[in-house]
Amino acid sequence: MQWGLIGASRIAASYMINAIRADPAASITSVLSSDAERGADYARTHAIPNSYTDLSTMLSEAEIDTVYISTTNEKHRDQALASIAAGKHVLCEKPLAMSLSDAADMVEAAKAKGVTFATNHHLRNAGSHLAIRELIATGRIGDVLSARVFHAVHLPEHLQGWRINDASAGGGVIPDITVHDADTIRFHLDEDPVSVVAKAGVSGLGEGVEDSVMSVWSMPSGAMVQSHESFTHGFAGTGIEFHGAKGSIFARNVMTQEPVGSIRLETARGSEELSYSTHNLYERSLGLFNKAVQGAGRPSADGIDGIKSLAVALAVRDAAHSGREVQVNYEGY
Repeated sequence: MQWGLIGASRIAASYMINAIRADPAASITSVLSSDAERGADYARTHAIPNSYTDLSTMLSEAEIDTVYISTTNEKHRDQALASIAAGKHVLCEKPLAMSLSDAADMVEAAKAKGVTFATNHHLRNAGSHLAIRELIATGRIGDVLSARVFHAVHLPEHLQGWRINDASAGGGVIPDITVHDADTIRFHLDEDPVSVVAKAGVSGLGEGVEDSVMSVWSMPSGAMVQSHESFTHGFAGTGIEFHGAKGSIFARNVMTQEPVGSIRLETARGSEELSYSTHNLYERSLGLFNKAVQGAGRPSADGIDGIKSLAVALAVRDAAHSGREVQVNYEGY
């Protein structure tokens, strides 16, 4: 498989380029950047043969089967639709788009064209989260009564930029982190939030966008989920908890791109520290994506997963702005 990178991004440089190249049958032939000098430098640094500033030219000239989109959020829809129209498979960063209708356009276009479309929700590929999902699915804690996800971190200076000051580009902690937590909760509980209440605010970084949010989600099963995301908490740590009728799961420092953290199971039998696979999250994601392209199985997070996580994040934003409970709108998905 030959890949084109749409966006000369840090996440591609830090994780995705190596993950793509972990497959000996895959190669990266081109990269797109709006800045010609930056694109050329990025291509040289990462041994990518070609750099482009125009997407239509790259799609027509470069030898690519698949694109990875990691530009700012407002660009995802048009770039995905152009790539799909050119017959390319698409792996897109979250959130898929700025609105549900835009995200649905992307998913439906890929379906009509017959190409594979996936959302790059990395956490569901972590060994820690796969182990947690297995605990829940096999009934180790009984019926889940509640969950708590805490994903309040300090956004590094080199990642701030548009994330803290540009609402038109999709900035703010809700599209950046809440969307991840929505997908992770959906992955573990295998159900979609019904309604949310929320409060958002600015706690030191946000300039015209929220940098902190807390919300509570109601699930179809009756379980409740408490969620906290922030860009300004340098020492809080991250984690996720599930509390059931027969036990509780306490996972610490697992809301990350690295295969780290701890999992503790508490039941009537006592406390148990659990081991899990420490494989590379992105290599697993790419492996499943590649198999899906070949007609075997599905990506770890497909387009509908991307739509649903976006729907929850948008509901959290609406609830925070309105001060009322908001029903999550999945637009029929």
